Amino acid sequence: MPLGLKAVRNDAKALIATIVRSSNEPSAQVTVQARDLRGLVIGEAQATFDGDAGEADVQFALPVELRNEIARLQITGEQTAGAVQLIDERWRRRTVGLISGASSERAQPFLSPLYYLTRALEPYADLRQPRSADLALAVPELIEQNTSVLMLADIGNITGDALDSLQKWVSAGGVLVRFAGPNLSAATDALVPVRLRSGGRALGGSLSWQQPQPLGSFAQSTPFDDLPIPDDVTVNRQVLAEPDETLPDKTWASLADGTPLVTAERMNRGWVVLFHVTADTSWSNLPISGTFIEMLRRILAFSAASVSGADAAEGASASMLAPMRLLDGFGRLNAPAANAKPVSSADIDAKPAGRENPPGLYGADAAFRALNLLADDAEILRFDPAALGRGADIRQYETEGPLDMRAGLFVLALILLLADAVAVLVMGSGLRWPRHSATAAVLIALGIASGAATIPSAPAHAQESGKDTLWALEAASATHLAYVVTGNRQIDATSRSGLAGLSEYLASRTALEPGEPVGVHIDADELAFFPLIYWPVDDAAEVPSARTMARIDAYMRSGGTVLFDTRDQLTANASTGGFGVSPATAKLRAILASLDVPALEPVPPDHVLSKAFYLLDAFPGRWIGSPLWVQALPESDDGTRRPVRAGDGVSSILITANDFASAWAIDGEGNYLHPTVPGDPSQREFAFRTGVNIVMYTLTGNYKADQVHVPALLERLGQ
Repeated sequence: MPLGLKAVRNDAKALIATIVRSSNEPSAQVTVQARDLRGLVIGEAQATFDGDAGEADVQFALPVELRNEIARLQITGEQTAGAVQLIDERWRRRTVGLISGASSERAQPFLSPLYYLTRALEPYADLRQPRSADLALAVPELIEQNTSVLMLADIGNITGDALDSLQKWVSAGGVLVRFAGPNLSAATDALVPVRLRSGGRALGGSLSWQQPQPLGSFAQSTPFDDLPIPDDVTVNRQVLAEPDETLPDKTWASLADGTPLVTAERMNRGWVVLFHVTADTSWSNLPISGTFIEMLRRILAFSAASVSGADAAEGASASMLAPMRLLDGFGRLNAPAANAKPVSSADIDAKPAGRENPPGLYGADAAFRALNLLADDAEILRFDPAALGRGADIRQYETEGPLDMRAGLFVLALILLLADAVAVLVMGSGLRWPRHSATAAVLIALGIASGAATIPSAPAHAQESGKDTLWALEAASATHLAYVVTGNRQIDATSRSGLAGLSEYLASRTALEPGEPVGVHIDADELAFFPLIYWPVDDAAEVPSARTMARIDAYMRSGGTVLFDTRDQLTANASTGGFGVSPATAKLRAILASLDVPALEPVPPDHVLSKAFYLLDAFPGRWIGSPLWVQALPESDDGTRRPVRAGDGVSSILITANDFASAWAIDGEGNYLHPTVPGDPSQREFAFRTGVNIVMYTLTGNYKADQVHVPALLERLGQ
């Protein structure tokens, strides 16, 4: 009875394959074996055809760890290529990419959101993390690894090339899972399933929580519909969704008060899923519950097996997979024949097996793809001789014994050997050798000369490479304060003089001895050498490109701090008449629109910046009056005290309008270049102290927040 295997799928509980047979066959029971890469039998399953049905399903209800080991399904007793289905990674564990918006200084166990995601997903998925913190580089890197699910932990604002790549990838079938956090609550982009309230995690009024909220329900007809509701999961904070008529349809899980916990929306062939809590335990204990693991597993099973990078990113070229092991007519894997051609990784799903691309395995041992003989819609039909017409003569296949050709081949080989010997003797004649040798020498000399002439000259490249290397060595040799080169000579000169004055002050008052200030071109220079970059905002300058802002975003996410200074505290009200914003502030808003900026607030009294080295209650520069803005931190659960820092990190962004650099600027003889306004003699001293606190804060983080310093600080304050 002709039988075949097709349509393998890996559901949440079993690996299922469809057995197909020709029509008009009696009912029969069929056994299918599952084998691993070594050929060992993992399991057997049976299927029975109902009546004259042409198809029957066979299920392997094995644990996911065993199902992931299956490399081959074969019908017992059938020795044909159609009775075999080869299994590759598309039917196994999904590949999941993980990106975190938290600073690298907070990437430690129990504080990093990726720690909880990794522990939850490691047994069930292949996890990938990008090498770069730059989203414009990290997102394409993960997409090119055929990632089926991307999880973003507290990435608030995705812009530029990263946003375009993600939108194309999701539209091609990818599943994007996002988790809330301080960054997402402050600003977000188009890749969210619902409209979010800005700062929605700070709840009040009728939605104020006196007690943590438990889970309420899982929506039907979603991947979570049959999950039991846990009693031990509670939520302390969440990002709220704006209510509208589509919100109930997009909600997969809710809290007891009806507010969404998980929302999702379909985008073409893919999905965007949002957890309205963090991936760590700062907002909820969900990440340490078994329900969290099961929810992530359901999302993995719900996702597509793979998403082609060629479909997701414009211009990306699909890789060609060379034939590795191919099936013969008896269903056995053998070395590929010479006429077998490679197949594109983007086309292998829809590529029918044929003469040029026989069924089998394509790629390499560590990463191969399977091309099977029977497609999902294949049918097996009984041969009908009448279709050939009356002129057809049907006979049995005739076979003959082997023909012994050894004697003739040996004689032919001997003749060829003698002919080769005669040719060598003629070509090696002593009379012609010197002339041929001279000719050969001339040709070799000409070849060497022409090759030497085509070697490109490389002094300029070597000099440029040497310049970059020297710059990097100098930047890494000491701690340097850096400033952004704006192209305005006056502003750049003030920035350099100001940071030079602050560096001298630091050397005289602290143990830090900074090197010379360094001007950086943010679109080209490496920024990782500098813990702090001073950025004077020039309202006449162009807004940097999306690629440049992606580099700044990666620098801030990797632990660097950018101090933006609009320098317009004195002139802002005069230029706007008290209404609107100044040109420099408008330019700053345009710059920040491309960054993943968390919620900001003026430095609170108990912040580390107020006591990192000096005790300060204001942060003046050349002007006074503008607050120093820093990353906002949530109130504690009891609402009575506020933590000085979250983890050991440093705010990635500081903003002022007090023109710090002009207050710090000195000439070669140590004279101040700009007067302070309103001219208080102590204002410049406190401006320098502000600079010291900022530098110490970026270098030491929440060191001064430790309780061991409290007695000394209280004694200094006279308390």
